[in-house]
Amino acid sequence: MVHYPFNDMAAHFSSSDTTLNAVWELCKYSMKATSFAGVYVDGDRERIPYEADAYINQLGHYATDREFTLARHSHEYLLHHATWPTEWILQSVLMAWHDYLYSGDLRSAEKHYADISAKLLIPLEDANGLISTRTRKQEPSLLQSIHFTGGNLRDIVDWPHTGILGLGKAEGGETDGFVFNNYNAVVNAWYYHALRSMAKMAAAMGKREDASALEAPRTAGTQQLSENILRSQRKIFRDGDSTQHASLHANMFAMAFGLAADADKPSISAFIRSRGMACSVYGSQFLMEAVYDGGDETYGLSLLASQAERSWYNMIRAGSTITMEAWDNKYKPNQDWNHAGRRSGEYHSRKLMGIEPLQPGFSTFRVKPMPGNCRRLRSNCQPCAATSCFPTNRKKTDSRCSWKCPAMPRQCSTSSALLCKKQTGKHQRQTHATATRRGFSSAQREVFD
Repeated sequence: MVHYPFNDMAAHFSSSDTTLNAVWELCKYSMKATSFAGVYVDGDRERIPYEADAYINQLGHYATDREFTLARHSHEYLLHHATWPTEWILQSVLMAWHDYLYSGDLRSAEKHYADISAKLLIPLEDANGLISTRTRKQEPSLLQSIHFTGGNLRDIVDWPHTGILGLGKAEGGETDGFVFNNYNAVVNAWYYHALRSMAKMAAAMGKREDASALEAPRTAGTQQLSENILRSQRKIFRDGDSTQHASLHANMFAMAFGLAADADKPSISAFIRSRGMACSVYGSQFLMEAVYDGGDETYGLSLLASQAERSWYNMIRAGSTITMEAWDNKYKPNQDWNHAGRRSGEYHSRKLMGIEPLQPGFSTFRVKPMPGNCRRLRSNCQPCAATSCFPTNRKKTDSRCSWKCPAMPRQCSTSSALLCKKQTGKHQRQTHATATRRGFSSAQREVFD
């Protein structure tokens, strides 16, 4: 098999759940097998990169190998070969941010700063602080600045939509009945997520004025989303400003991107859970983000280890050795069976094991396992050589996490969330309540200063 250089030993995952293990192996192999082009392509049918799939590929690659160049090259290629969906353009900003966050290397973002800034689509913003592709603001100068030559941008939310690509007119698509509005809740969630990421990169480059200018509309826009799109009585997000319909997508993107107020999170989480997997495999990336960030780890595990038709295991059952473009042929009759942008593997390390960078290059990172009701988890991925989590009592209400990182002064074992800095020196321990399976955030914490 021809593939990009791939270290099979860089990452490993095992658990007491055989389905979870099989899904990990499926996703890890998908990253290796689809890397042969030297750029993240969308399967055998399309054979070209798209920003959204490349972004998911990027995060999956980081979870399975300590390799940054393939993702960076894919991102830089897409800066000058933009595709048509509005949200896809905004995801170029997120690719730049995660390249910096995981690698600590800011040079690509500095070199392409003007092109990345253009991908924010700020000229589409109206007086209400929200952007729209439907208010006649798609000027030629905007499209030229983002290197898009395919006509006008269009909002996508998820794919496919109802009645296209082989689906009958009565067959639902993957948008959970989303009602498209002038001011789209999903598009604007992406907009404010991108603004925040761009502000962080600008600050890292010493561009303080740019950073401040990007923070101001993000703050105002977040307030506009809450005031104009949050349904006041039920405390869930509507699809947009001119509909009462609330979809899974409007709520999962808001939750995943930190736009939900703390007081509204319980109602939004309950609504998300009520909708199930009412999204495509692409959409599931952000559903999982919303579920785990909402603290619903047991539900998150049930989705990852599911054997239902809408599950990663169903791809294995169908006979595929690489993640498929859709949950099943019935949901996208023209799908391909080699779509690495449809894997879930990063959630094994980033959410189940809870290993996430908080500062660029993992200079500060968090270890916050969220095992749900899984009896045993073990993983190695950057920057930890080994992380394991297992219950400490028969009722499985408490868990213990042990981990080892070569960059740390010593091995630590604790039943907590760990906040770590990768330099030796004074070691400070802060002891709080014992961690339970409901969450590790208030537990014992190991801090390296």
